[in-house]
Amino acid sequence: MAEAFAGGATVDWAKLFDGTGARRVELPTYAFQHRRYWLEAAPSRPLALGMADGDRTDAIFWDAIEREDGETLAATLRLDTVEQQESFDAVLPALAQWRRRRRSESTVDEWRYVAAWRRTNGTANPSLSGTWLLVTPDACADDPLLADTRQTLEDHGAEVVTLTLDGNDADRTVLTERLRTITADHTPSGVLSLLALDETPYPEHPVAGTGLVLTLSLIQALGDLGTGAPLWSATRGAVSTGGTDPLTSLAQATVWGMGRVAAVEYPDTWGGLVDLPGTLDRQARTRLAGVLAATDAEDQVAVRASGVMLRRLEPAPLGDSRPARTWKPRGTVLVTGGTGALGTHLARWLARNGAEHLILTSRRGLAAPGAEALVAELAELGTQVTVTACDMADRDSVAGVLASVPEDRPLSAVIHAAAHIDLAGLAETTVAEFADVMNAKAAGAAHLDALLRDTPLDAFVLFSSVSSIWGVGDHGAYAAANAYLDALAERRRADGLTATSVAWGVWDAVGDNAPETLDLDQLRRRGLRFMDIDLGITALQQTLDHDQTLLAIADMDWDTFLPVFTSARPSPLLDELAEARRLREESTTGAGDITGGPGTDPASPLRQRLSDLAPGERGHAVLDLVHEQVAAVLGHADTGTLDSGRAFKELGFDSLTAVELRNRLNTATGLRLPATLIFDYPNSAVLSAHILEQLLGATVTTAPDGPATTASGVVTTGLSTDDDPIAIVAMSCRYPGGVTSPEELWQLVMSENDAIGGLPTDRGWDIEGLYDPDPDAPGKTYVREGGFLYDAARFDPEFFGISPREAEAMDPQQRLLLET
Repeated sequence: MAEAFAGGATVDWAKLFDGTGARRVELPTYAFQHRRYWLEAAPSRPLALGMADGDRTDAIFWDAIEREDGETLAATLRLDTVEQQESFDAVLPALAQWRRRRRSESTVDEWRYVAAWRRTNGTANPSLSGTWLLVTPDACADDPLLADTRQTLEDHGAEVVTLTLDGNDADRTVLTERLRTITADHTPSGVLSLLALDETPYPEHPVAGTGLVLTLSLIQALGDLGTGAPLWSATRGAVSTGGTDPLTSLAQATVWGMGRVAAVEYPDTWGGLVDLPGTLDRQARTRLAGVLAATDAEDQVAVRASGVMLRRLEPAPLGDSRPARTWKPRGTVLVTGGTGALGTHLARWLARNGAEHLILTSRRGLAAPGAEALVAELAELGTQVTVTACDMADRDSVAGVLASVPEDRPLSAVIHAAAHIDLAGLAETTVAEFADVMNAKAAGAAHLDALLRDTPLDAFVLFSSVSSIWGVGDHGAYAAANAYLDALAERRRADGLTATSVAWGVWDAVGDNAPETLDLDQLRRRGLRFMDIDLGITALQQTLDHDQTLLAIADMDWDTFLPVFTSARPSPLLDELAEARRLREESTTGAGDITGGPGTDPASPLRQRLSDLAPGERGHAVLDLVHEQVAAVLGHADTGTLDSGRAFKELGFDSLTAVELRNRLNTATGLRLPATLIFDYPNSAVLSAHILEQLLGATVTTAPDGPATTASGVVTTGLSTDDDPIAIVAMSCRYPGGVTSPEELWQLVMSENDAIGGLPTDRGWDIEGLYDPDPDAPGKTYVREGGFLYDAARFDPEFFGISPREAEAMDPQQRLLLET
């Protein structure tokens, strides 16, 4: 149809997509840079390109099997008689099905990971120095662990200052001022928080424990204050290190989820997470002090009687192990989030596997796009479907859904796939926003667990996320909610109940409820491949067949992910992955004493080419190479717009693009350059000088108060500092009503003019769709006018020396501030 439309045919698109849930969207643009981008098909590769002849023959054979290409197979196997052909045709479908299943299982086997614990003895004689701030919850004032922890710090050399908090201190501003006061005379060397011990529900948002809310506020306040001291968060019973060490606190487990994100977002000031035993005896106190005093990067630790336990991620392939059962749906199966982008695929899978009755819940019920069509589709498969609106945070609403299960088709399984994702950094997240994310996931799971404790189930499946396993930026609330799911699964198993929590990677199923700030392309470039839906469901079936409790399933490109993830902070959690070990080995390879300089490849074509150039030309050649790679990473059509003295940060580089540039330069030069390359050498000029020095052993000389010059002729720009005081010399502002100066603001007030106008038409807003006369309608506005700055979209990034990429990422108020 698209081809016919492009050829001039008239197409009724509304009729074509009727009932599919499709909707019109704006074509992607590159903000502030008026260029058009068209998708280009990737060139196809020949089957099994690069294989040995034998492997290639096998691949062609098995490809024909999967396609059930009997004619080709008959010729390959030389089936000469009709009887042979008919016999082979009879078994070909079964053989093809077996091959496809085995190939799928082999693929997803590489996606499976579990968290394990490694025991160490800890530090024998640890020593702490300086002042340590011990932050305790007022609700746990009588808990012996508080006094034991203080004793731990004091016995090992620390001066301790205690700050006690309650729910009233959750206000970020209030807590910042309390911290400012208590640290005025005692700059802390470290901060140890026991706030997670307070498991009482936070009054305004009961889904979150008070300890979690206070820990969030503490992270924010310390960031605002800028103490620079590492923050350690201690818990008790938040993790299980083995079968004899049960997890006892679901509320404190959420702090571990949030803490893993804090490590990503606060790489310089996050200390880590440490789970403590019920009693801190002398040996346990020594081990805790050793964790706090350690100079390594271990940041997920459990102190136990058997030693100090370190958390590690490891592959968990099933291989040829026999499943414990063959799970099939029976009776009624409940799927929360059942009308979402992923839930509909789960419903189809359940129906194809014989489910008699499905209850699909969502916030909108049958009003969800495509819900009625899904019901009709599944009915054709012989499955009765009930679609109902349900607020998973409301226990009564959940109980009502469970009460609707028919007696002749009792509930046999639950798949809790409901989710609400609102991406925001911890520094910008309010408690209310945190609670909104946790309600769908954590509160819903808690209600299902409590209401179904006495109901025998074949499966109780919780859809978690890898954000709770290793931490993902801007996913603080989501990671906390999913950590609750993981902990709930462990506790149900310990109680003798069925439970499975799968921390999924990124599914290739993104619906309309995906956050606007979710950059799918960036996820791919970071190494998180989108999981094929059918393969993901195959992995789920395997997990249920093997009756597993907790694991991560993700299609990861570790070679891409690891350098980016560890560029600002190492992650011992991932150290034992084979890819991590190989990357570490490669980073040290070639660091010996080589004529061309540390880390160079003697056979590097670039090094040989540079050696043939005149000294004055070498610097220009390397600079051109750097500019070519910079342009390729940033997507520039050419290098003509690049300024060698302009900082990479100003060009729009972030940690992801920094690693991508490093990788490209490694390939082009044969060097082993660090992931922190652009932070150590902040512009093209100094970076090219460094690369030339590494290749040819050039030295850098600097004239007094002048630019740096290498022996090969590269001129680099030095950074100067200026200690002059700041002077406020003028005022400026921008307000609705066309106000662009304080004088115009005064005139507007004096004249009592109206500054309210219609909604802007250049913001990409669906103005008609936004309006609803009902003031309580969610996601709508009941007014058609407001106070707006109509020139806000006319920002000129080039005038301010800002790249389009950086301008797009900036807060609109930052752009406005520049213009004033």
